[in-house]
Amino acid sequence: MSQPPLDRRDLLKWATGLGMSFAIPGLDLRAAERRGEERPRSLITLWLSGGPSQLETWDPHPGTKIGGPTQAIATSTPDVKIASSFPRLAEQMHHLSVIRSLVSKEGDHERATYLVKTGFRTDPTLRHPSVGAIVAHALPNKRLEIPPVISLGYDNHLSRGGFLGGRFDALRVRQPGSSENDMRAWLAEPRQQRRLSNLDVVTQAFTRGRKVVVDRTMHVQNLDAALKMMNSDQLKAFRLDDEPEAARTAYGDSNFGLGCLVARRLIEQGVRAVEVTLQNFDTHNNNFGQHNELATSLDPAFAALLEDLHERDLLASTVVLCLGEFGRTPKINGANGRDHWPAGFSCLLGGGNLRSGMLLGATDPTGERKTPEDPIPIPDLYATVLKGMGIDPTHQINTSIGRPIRYSDGTPIDRLLDG
Repeated sequence: MSQPPLDRRDLLKWATGLGMSFAIPGLDLRAAERRGEERPRSLITLWLSGGPSQLETWDPHPGTKIGGPTQAIATSTPDVKIASSFPRLAEQMHHLSVIRSLVSKEGDHERATYLVKTGFRTDPTLRHPSVGAIVAHALPNKRLEIPPVISLGYDNHLSRGGFLGGRFDALRVRQPGSSENDMRAWLAEPRQQRRLSNLDVVTQAFTRGRKVVVDRTMHVQNLDAALKMMNSDQLKAFRLDDEPEAARTAYGDSNFGLGCLVARRLIEQGVRAVEVTLQNFDTHNNNFGQHNELATSLDPAFAALLEDLHERDLLASTVVLCLGEFGRTPKINGANGRDHWPAGFSCLLGGGNLRSGMLLGATDPTGERKTPEDPIPIPDLYATVLKGMGIDPTHQINTSIGRPIRYSDGTPIDRLLDG
């Protein structure tokens, strides 16, 4: 059974919680102006679910015993090569920096995903917010009438608001570009108003003598927010019918490609954090064939997104991050696959106040040495991302149980920060 394009429960949940150059006809090169004069930052995360192999993506070692059949190609960044299945992205690499030495102590999918999405290891006493939720919390946008954190594509581990509150949970849109109708009222206006009037009667009756409970649930405020979104022109960002065919072709017709195109439209509206998921990187078998297949979606979409953001003057105000929960073992197993490897994996990042063209860390081409050169813990990565977005990673907030917690326990990587 196919899944619906938008999970209505996720929509209600948010409401109750509040290279290749392509010429696009009529391209608005000043699209960044829609975001206001202050140019506040946004975050786009390309989430490679399942744990992508660094050796088949951003850290190939061709001609070695660990390299397998994967070849490397030069990129627009001198001395940086990536897997040959990413020719379009190779032309856009000058917009990004590469980290080849991320390290983590989590090799289980669920625990590793929690760490890489939040910057914290699991804690039985509380749930940490995703980095996207932190961005939305730190950079509120009063003009925004749609959720500040949005997840595009199929993701088994939805980013959550944690102790920041349910209003920072990501709104899940499984099929980007075809879901906007599910966010609008489907009833005729008279019937919709009758239902709202009836609900108001029930609400007022419940409120009598229960003001403290009602204030805590924020029912009225959340209902108002949901109705405001349902009638907002900003919902047009989820549609693609006004996009030139050239743009859609450049991003590719995959669900991931459409998600990247919708992500660009969402940040133009001022959405603070957008996560686009590409699944099926858990390649314990057929690692090489599966990565080549996934690259046919990832390569054009990622490259088009970078070029589009740059041409629209949005890259300077948008941090782009691409990673998964861990990498893959240097050793090739008996099923022609690679297993979980959190001891030295890769990510790409750029935009915002981050330097491009940087290469950090290195893994052992023999596979004998487990620890990479210049190891970078996940918390340090996110402290860097936050600071690159103008957010103080040391900012401290108190949870509902009175526990003070910083946005990040990591240390920013000064080499990646531009000024």
